[in-house]
Amino acid sequence: MLSNLLTKFAIDPVIHITPLKVLTIGGLDITNSMLYGVICSLIILVLLVTVARRMTVFPKGGITQFVEVGTDFITDTLKSALESEEKAVKYAPYFIAIFFFILFSNWLGLLPIVGEAFTAHGEPLTRPFTADLNGTLAAAIITWLLVQYFAIRESGFLKHMRHYFNGSLKNPLTLLLGIFEMFSDLTRIASLALRLFLNVAIGEIIITVFSALGGVAGPITALPFTILELLVGALQAYIFVMLSIMYLAVAVKHGAHEEHETPEDHLTIDEVVNAEVNNVSN
Repeated sequence: MLSNLLTKFAIDPVIHITPLKVLTIGGLDITNSMLYGVICSLIILVLLVTVARRMTVFPKGGITQFVEVGTDFITDTLKSALESEEKAVKYAPYFIAIFFFILFSNWLGLLPIVGEAFTAHGEPLTRPFTADLNGTLAAAIITWLLVQYFAIRESGFLKHMRHYFNGSLKNPLTLLLGIFEMFSDLTRIASLALRLFLNVAIGEIIITVFSALGGVAGPITALPFTILELLVGALQAYIFVMLSIMYLAVAVKHGAHEEHETPEDHLTIDEVVNAEVNNVSN
């Protein structure tokens, strides 16, 4: 009986894992996730510029206070990881921008207007940017390149490359392990991109399924999962930026302390990153 009731009120959920082309500009195919990513970027830009103009010495409430709290949190995280207030202030704008872009992109992807609400030629016109692997991969690559650039600027190119090779360069094993560490560094792009994409995409699928099962009561049945996705979206933005900061901290510290080696200097990069994450968490 329950099965019959569910069948009666449910509709077939429409789930798109891959982005769909909505238009072509100058030979470039624009997908629905790219289109919504641009829309979200403009909304986020206007929002943050407005908040920046509203900020005063005395804290204000609402969205302004929310952005201030997020800004202070990222800055404090950088200060703790880099052990330098000067460096934290210097790099804070980049990581704050990444944090709020991912955060608001995740949240804006939960709006009812996203997905099947608007269609073009029978296909959804918009799709969450972070629910597209291409989008999260682009964000991960840009972030990784920024981390590499900042590390080289702090330590110099030779010292930055040297931190991959712990030991005498005359030892073939050192060269082999160094190449492995460089490859491991590259895999972090996939780690950042896949973690963000899978969490957002799975959440989108769950909301779609329970909304379809609810039929006319879809907004009610999907509400608990939508609230959960708000938390997941914030958590994923935090993890993305936290890991990026830790990668930068490890690279900078290796370059700064190369002349004063300790047993900790012989740990792998990933072991040091895990130690840094635990220290910040504590």
